[in-house]
Formats: sequence, C-alpha cells, structure tokens
Amino acid sequence: MEEPRVLNKRYQLLERVGEGGMAVVYRAHDLMLERYVAVKVLREATSRDPIFQTRFRQEAKAAANLSHPNIVTVHDFGLDHGQLFLVMEYVPGADLKTLIKQRGHFSPEEAVPLIIQACAGIGYAHRAGLVHCDVKPQNMLVTPDMRLKVADFGIARALATIQPDEKSDVVWGSPQYLAPEQASGSAPAPASDVYSLGILLYEMLTGNLPFHADSVAELTRQHREEEPPPLSEASPGISATLERILTKVLSKEPSQRYRTADQLGRVLLNFGNAKSAPSLALTPEAALVPAPEPDEDAGSTPGPAAELDWVSIGLGLVALTTVLGLIPFWMWIYFVYNPPIR
Repeated sequence: MEEPRVLNKRYQLLERVGEGGMAVVYRAHDLMLERYVAVKVLREATSRDPIFQTRFRQEAKAAANLSHPNIVTVHDFGLDHGQLFLVMEYVPGADLKTLIKQRGHFSPEEAVPLIIQACAGIGYAHRAGLVHCDVKPQNMLVTPDMRLKVADFGIARALATIQPDEKSDVVWGSPQYLAPEQASGSAPAPASDVYSLGILLYEMLTGNLPFHADSVAELTRQHREEEPPPLSEASPGISATLERILTKVLSKEPSQRYRTADQLGRVLLNFGNAKSAPSLALTPEAALVPAPEPDEDAGSTPGPAAELDWVSIGLGLVALTTVLGLIPFWMWIYFVYNPPIR
C-alpha cells in the first residue's frame, strides 16, 4: 500500500528526502498554514508493530517538549490510512553523514563549530532530563549556511526512568557510535551522548570511523575494549590540544569523560577561541578545563580603574544628614508626651 499523497487532508507529500528501516521522510506542504514541513511516515509494516508504535510516539512526545535553535521542531503527530506520521520543521540542506561522504573530511575550523552546535542542542536535551541515545551524523541536519539541528529522539531515554544498575539484552542505537556502556547493555547517561559526539568528531576530522568490523558483536566489543587509533595518526597536523580533548571524550569509563554535552561544548568553545586569539591562548591543560558557568543574574563587572559614582555618594550624604537632623525633633515629641517626673 502506498502512502496517501495528502495526510489528514492537510499535509501534501511532495518528495522523499530520506528513509530508514522504520520510516520514510518527505518534504511536504502544509495546506493549512501554507508552509513547507518534513513529514516522517512510519512504514505500513512497522505501523502495526506495537514496539515501533511506542518508539514513534515516544519520539513525538520527547521532541515536542524541546524548543531550541539546534533541535528540529516537532509540529504535529497523527494517524492516517493506518500509518503513523510525525510533522517537523523542514530543514533545507543535508545530513552530516552525506556531507562527510561528499567532502571526505572536515578541517578543525569547519568541524568544531558544527560539533559545538550539536553540543548545544543535545546539552539542552540533557538539561530537560533526556539522553538522546542515538547520536550519529544521519541525525544531524546541516543547512547551506552551516547551521546544525539535531533530529530523531525516537529512542531517547528520560533520566528519571533510568536505573544506574539496569541491564538490557537489547542494545538500542547505532553500533558505529555506541558508548561502551550502551554496547554492554548498561544504563545510558548524558556522558554516553558525549562519547557518541566524540566518535562523530573523529569521523568528521579523519573521514573514517575509529572502529570497523563485519559484525555488530565485534563492533560493540571494540567500543568496550579497544582504544581508537590516535587522531594525529589518522589525520596528521591536528592540534595536540584537540587530540587530548577527544581522547578524554572517548574514555571507556563514563566518569572520565565530560559529564554533559554542554560541558564538552564549552571546552570546544574555549579551544576555538584560543585558536582565533593567540595572544589570549589557553595553555593545553587549561583548554581541557570547562569554563565556569556564567552568572545570569550578575551584571558587568567594573574594571579596577572604574570611576566613583559621586552623584550616588552625594545623595547618600544628604539622606544621612536629613535622618540625623530629625533626631532632636523626635526627642522633643517624646518629652512632650512623656514629661520627666520631678
């Protein structure tokens, strides 16, 4: 059965822009609001599968509660002709996997700003209590002006539902980008997304994944047990500081990585700023330390040579003089009503 050309008498499907094992994505026209959107239609076979239905609804609910410039916005969710569909903002451009194949690899000056944007979107999800669990270049959409948006929260996990000691025989996610703890069936954490971002950055800089295998079992074993080839060997000329950052990100133990995508994003931002301003460059060790959280309530801090505010000081002295001058008056009032006993 082919998908209807118009879903719910509103979304006119125009052309396929992507597809996977469980769904097809179309560029579509919203006939009601007169705008272009992306519509993800669950395949007919998977539409009848309760597990995939649950995952699809979970994606809709998880993404609908996230509003961030680096996350694809979800507009609608529905069922038509027995098929579930998800309506999202249409992002012109291509996914990051396609761009890597086209370019071969990215320079650090190109790759780091894109990963910082990915960190911003995924970091926002972390603060909202979600772990993405499927960070990969196919889920990173890049516009022609190099704005990045994170998509597909289909297997995202709410932090509140994750038990630290949980174990699962079913491993969800893409094996090429799985964190070691995910590969072993253990509970995911924000640091799991950080590891996947590190694999993505490695692939962008070198044009290749750090681990290769003919089977999923072998690939997951490599993530758990083997160290990736040094970045400087895979891509000569890479900054030693950037290599140290990536080594930390790809640590097998989650506690040895940056805790959240926000933290990784700040480290990469420091690295980028240091490269663009050599006179203010951080030491290699300092670049590995996340910047302190900004105090949103604090104003700008005056410099040491800031001038005194003489107007405020003068008004303060006038107020003090006025208060002191009222003391004799109140003493007179007191003795009028409370004359001393003779």
